[in-house]
Amino acid sequence: MVRGKVEMKRIQNATSRQVTFSKRRNGVMKKAYELSVLCDAEIAVIIFSQKGRLYEFSSSSMQKTIDRYREYAKETLMNNNAFEVEQRMKEEAANMTKKIEILEISKRKLMGQGIGSCSMNELQEIDNQLERSLKNIRMRKSQLFKDEIQRLRDRGKLLLEENARLSEKCGLRPRQAPLEPQATQTRSAQAQQKEMGNCSHGIQNSDVETDLLIGLPNICWS
Repeated sequence: MVRGKVEMKRIQNATSRQVTFSKRRNGVMKKAYELSVLCDAEIAVIIFSQKGRLYEFSSSSMQKTIDRYREYAKETLMNNNAFEVEQRMKEEAANMTKKIEILEISKRKLMGQGIGSCSMNELQEIDNQLERSLKNIRMRKSQLFKDEIQRLRDRGKLLLEENARLSEKCGLRPRQAPLEPQATQTRSAQAQQKEMGNCSHGIQNSDVETDLLIGLPNICWS
């Protein structure tokens, strides 16, 4: 026959509660003493009554036992924390392994490997990822080109300023920058027109003999 579990609850009558407390307290203290003697165990019992009165028993020194308990509890707590940290590290390592496997699979798919089992939606998503990647790469490449061009322009400007400064320091005329092709052609045309104008003006101002002479020239014999 199996006995049912007896439900324990607080004694409502104050007098009965105090009598039960005294009997059970004395019984606990007696059992603690017997256990310490029979088994050579270090035992400490601390009991506070409902009114806050202290009852205690110690087989040796209460403070020594309490210090020993605190040291043991500290070691136990540290061991539990170390165990929890170890378990958490194992879980994190397992999660990282799963993430790495997923990334490896995704990388192979982006490289065109292992896509035989992919559905149409998965292939479309891979295509979209590649398009976004190419767009970002082109934007980055264009930006690098712009930065390099600007850097070369700035360097060229600094070199021209340094050349002008050194020329002024040495008393030399700074070298002018080469003209643009259109400006060079314009200046060449203007120079040609100016030369032709000078030639025409010279011909008009000079005395030209236009008479035709027939016969031997006059020779003076001495």
